[in-house]
Amino acid sequence: MTATLSLGLDFGTTNTVAALAGDDGVVQLLRYPAPEGELFAFRSTLSFQAPPGRPRDRVIEAGPWAVEAYVEDPGETRFIQSFKAFAASSSFTETRILERRYRFEDLLSTFLLKLRDHAGPGLADLPTRVIVGRPVVFAGAAPDPALALTRYETALRRLGFQEILYAFEPVGAAFFFARRLDGDATVLVGDFGGGTSDFSVIRFEQKDGAMCARPLGRSGVGVAGDAFDYRIIDNLVSPHLGKGGEYQSIGKLLPVPNRYYSAFARWDQLALMRGSRDMAEIRRLQREAVDPDAIGRLVQVLDENLGFPLYRSVSRLKVALSQELAAEFHFEAGSLSITRQVTRADFERWIEPELTQIERAIDAALADAELKFEAIDKVFLTGGSSLTPAVRRLFANRFDPARIETGAELESIASGLAMMGREGDLSPWTEQT
Repeated sequence: MTATLSLGLDFGTTNTVAALAGDDGVVQLLRYPAPEGELFAFRSTLSFQAPPGRPRDRVIEAGPWAVEAYVEDPGETRFIQSFKAFAASSSFTETRILERRYRFEDLLSTFLLKLRDHAGPGLADLPTRVIVGRPVVFAGAAPDPALALTRYETALRRLGFQEILYAFEPVGAAFFFARRLDGDATVLVGDFGGGTSDFSVIRFEQKDGAMCARPLGRSGVGVAGDAFDYRIIDNLVSPHLGKGGEYQSIGKLLPVPNRYYSAFARWDQLALMRGSRDMAEIRRLQREAVDPDAIGRLVQVLDENLGFPLYRSVSRLKVALSQELAAEFHFEAGSLSITRQVTRADFERWIEPELTQIERAIDAALADAELKFEAIDKVFLTGGSSLTPAVRRLFANRFDPARIETGAELESIASGLAMMGREGDLSPWTEQT
């Protein structure tokens, strides 16, 4: 590659992908020689290990190396994933890991530095400009996008970037998709990540031999693949961990608090729950519960950090239900063993609240662009959850299926962001803090 213009960075809830754009027009994905083989989708995970009593000797890993460290020694590994979900949360200030405080920007810079190390020669010389994808709506109950971008900025400055720009993630995907167009078109892009579902409407037109783009509208909602995972956990696993049960207090039977399971069922909360005050309450609850064995299983899952094998079981079920009308869910760890046949209809009934929110966001993007469904020439869907049949039906019910395209689920945003760096005027597409 000739001189690098910019780095496109798609920091995702589940995976992070980076691409470099050169002044020769070539875009290349960064690749990593991971334990299971070369890959370009770098898991958004961190692991922290240290010998007992020697927290200063901690060993930090990220991506698949963090997963490997956790799988080899789950009891002694602090494993963090989906931490992007905290980016816009003012209630998250810091977490303690091996006697050290980590703010969100500390976690992010630690993660990005490890990503850079594993990229090797691919990132030996950083470009001065980075274009970072951001969701249209950040995850969380009351997200603060300005706070999130400030945290991003702090972390990225530590890596040495001089020019930091932000673009909406579906806009990055749209730039990638535009290569397929052979004429003028109005395009709706849907990006389904782990934490958010984002939509942009963009007009592409040929002018003077070049494809020009103009943003028309956008919307987003803070639910996506992780929320689907939550529904599976809530229906298949949490009842075995005491949800819906009761405990005795001052001679009365009271319901086991649901908040333990809300936090547990979300991947971004699970790794942090072991060190929270809720953990002490759960241990006390086990002594008072009508079914102490069920609460004991909850304690075991948290104490033994069984989130990752549980995540793999959930992921396998989702993939199977995208291809088949029924599949078996199986999870076994310690004293916990769950096997159940699940139909696609079951799963779609569980995720109906999220589907309704996504449906409203699609309509909101069209309303923001002041366009009717018939005005959309192409629909481009990207992100892992775009493969979910119920999600695809939301679009098939609104648009001619011949207009709907998908593909490059993991690479489109980072590649599109890098391509964006070749634009003469970036102001319509990006913002700089």
